[in-house]
Amino acid sequence: MSRSHFESPEPPLVSRSTAIVSWLNDWRDSLGRFFLEPRTAETLSVLRLTTGAMIAYIHAIWLSDLASFFGPDALLDLEVTRSIHSRVTKWTYLASTDSLTIAWLHEVTAMLAGIAMTLGFATRLTVPLAWFTTLMTAHRLAPFLFGLDQITLSLTMYLMLGRSGTFWSIDSWIRKRWSQSGKDIPAWARWLGWGEQPSPCWTNTVATRLIQLHLCVIYLFGGLGKLRGWMWWDGTAMWFAATSYEYQSLDLTWIGLYPWLGSIATHATLLWELFYVALIWPRLTRPLVLMMAVCVHGGIALYMGMITFGWMMIVANLIFVEPSWWRRRDAEISLAVPPRPNER
Repeated sequence: MSRSHFESPEPPLVSRSTAIVSWLNDWRDSLGRFFLEPRTAETLSVLRLTTGAMIAYIHAIWLSDLASFFGPDALLDLEVTRSIHSRVTKWTYLASTDSLTIAWLHEVTAMLAGIAMTLGFATRLTVPLAWFTTLMTAHRLAPFLFGLDQITLSLTMYLMLGRSGTFWSIDSWIRKRWSQSGKDIPAWARWLGWGEQPSPCWTNTVATRLIQLHLCVIYLFGGLGKLRGWMWWDGTAMWFAATSYEYQSLDLTWIGLYPWLGSIATHATLLWELFYVALIWPRLTRPLVLMMAVCVHGGIALYMGMITFGWMMIVANLIFVEPSWWRRRDAEISLAVPPRPNER
């Protein structure tokens, strides 16, 4: 009997094509589940609360010294603003006038939109309004902005996609009252977000995934950018950050007495940023990555004076906390709070 009799025949081309098609279908289904499998909006609602409050705060700061930023005698006058916008693709109607009245109306509108977003009132209207008015201010005052404005705008933009007003909001209270009355919610009320149900929805998943992927990109390129600096290679970056009086809010120069500690902190931060994109997804490593995020951004907030930026980056990382976790915390709080007399 020849040797070829014992050898298994080559699989036909049709079988290989079927395997490839099957693999592609599985990949498509997995991708569909990743982006479109419905989920509830507890996590998005937490981000709505904190991001809306930050938007209100940002515009309150602009309002506190309006003439220095928008008026005829502003630090960045209209001529310079127009020159900047002629070179880049950034449009804003605030670049066409230096009227303090228009600037005041704009900033008050933006601040009120941020407050309404925080309270969860008419979120289908107020969240896009908060994003648009803040974007107009950001384009008008581009040279004065930094990471806080960018991360706040990004989160607000993605929150427009999900149903962030379905939990812990005035919208949810109105929806419950309407349901108890037995009346149908009119179409105009649905446009404001008062008819959105707290049930799982695919738009919540899309908003969640986009924020998560955006964070991965931010940290990956932040880590790659740090690799270009020699201080991150020899472990002295934390020491130079501690001795920078421009940002120093608490004295951290004692770290110079322990070079090994500064070196560990430097390399740990670098490795965390570089591998965030991979380690944040597995459930085993996710808590460690999130704890490191709190340490890094909490340190930036406490020791470098960038409290608002550090806080918003911690808030952004909460997008990796599953909605079920917030549901359990909400249930625990509800059990801990004694019922009112009319609820017994």
